[in-house]
Amino acid sequence: MPEFYLAWRYLNFHRLQTAVLVSVLAIIMAVPALLNTVLQATESQLTERADATPLLVGARGSRLDLAMSSLYFSDDRPEPISMVASEAIWDSGLAIAIPLYNRFRVQSDPVIGTTLDYFRFRNLSVDQGRPLTVLGDAVVGARVAERRGLQPGDTMITSPDNLFDLAGSYPLRLNVSGILAPADSADDDAIFVDVKTTWVIEGIGHGHDDAELDDSGQMNARIEQFREITDANRDTFHFHGDPETYPITGVIAVPHDERSLTLLRGRYLDTEQAEQAVVPSTVIRALLDQLLTIKRLVDAIVLIILVATLVSVSLAIGLTLKLRQKELHTLYKLGARRSLTARLVFAETIIVLIISASIATLLTIALNPVATNLATRLLVGGAA
Repeated sequence: MPEFYLAWRYLNFHRLQTAVLVSVLAIIMAVPALLNTVLQATESQLTERADATPLLVGARGSRLDLAMSSLYFSDDRPEPISMVASEAIWDSGLAIAIPLYNRFRVQSDPVIGTTLDYFRFRNLSVDQGRPLTVLGDAVVGARVAERRGLQPGDTMITSPDNLFDLAGSYPLRLNVSGILAPADSADDDAIFVDVKTTWVIEGIGHGHDDAELDDSGQMNARIEQFREITDANRDTFHFHGDPETYPITGVIAVPHDERSLTLLRGRYLDTEQAEQAVVPSTVIRALLDQLLTIKRLVDAIVLIILVATLVSVSLAIGLTLKLRQKELHTLYKLGARRSLTARLVFAETIIVLIISASIATLLTIALNPVATNLATRLLVGGAA
């Protein structure tokens, strides 16, 4: 068709003008698709992990903070509870109790204290090295290992919890015993240690150095809070006080059946009780409802921007037609019909839209992995 040929030649001649127009339209077309990708990835990861976790027990307060901290290891840390909460679940005979302690970091990566039951529950396997076996060991998620270039045998130091708290927690050198296989979940962005190791970081546990007996037969030991747990001092580490009073931030309860789940939830109905039981899927779906509301608002804003852009493009085309009057008059003198102007504008618009849509599609495909990764990072509030 001659109209499309003439339109293409015109757009090709005015390359800068065409490039600006195409770029603006392509970006506006790509934004809703990328936003939808982020929200879909977020929803998928949120619901999948929440649905796989039957029950969480933690300090009474924000249900969302408890869920985000226990499921996605976010910075939203609930108030600590004691190990007695975990032991109570075991003693009930209704569920398996998996304690979690999410307080410490290696720079931005969360250090999660737990037990070996967690790895079985999440179906996590060690891809390199060995699992947790001794105090001070750390098993690293796949993405953490990739970002930091870690291998079994390497070490890393936890970040100070508070630079001004000299009597509290202190940095501890962790020994990387293994690297987890990729799980495509928040576990890929975490560092796992035995819960006792987090208590050492807390300052509850310590070791003895240079222990020997004095002339009276009494232990003459220099008690020191080690910054590194080695084969030489590991056996000297011990904890003071009642272990049931040691802190954790939550417990994953895995009931044996639906009846056990109902009975266990019933134990936490008393609002005067220090702990609460939370069904993660219920909490996360409430969060997704809020995200859906935000999405509708963003879609409305994008639609307004699109309409404003189209109006601006229409004005630009109108001004361009006035500047092209001599050109169009020449075509008329050469025998072209007056309707050619409308057909040329239509052809130019179609070509610009096709090019813009093609670029928007390529942008969406290229940025899909980035958008998905962004969704994962957003889950942990930038902690990952």
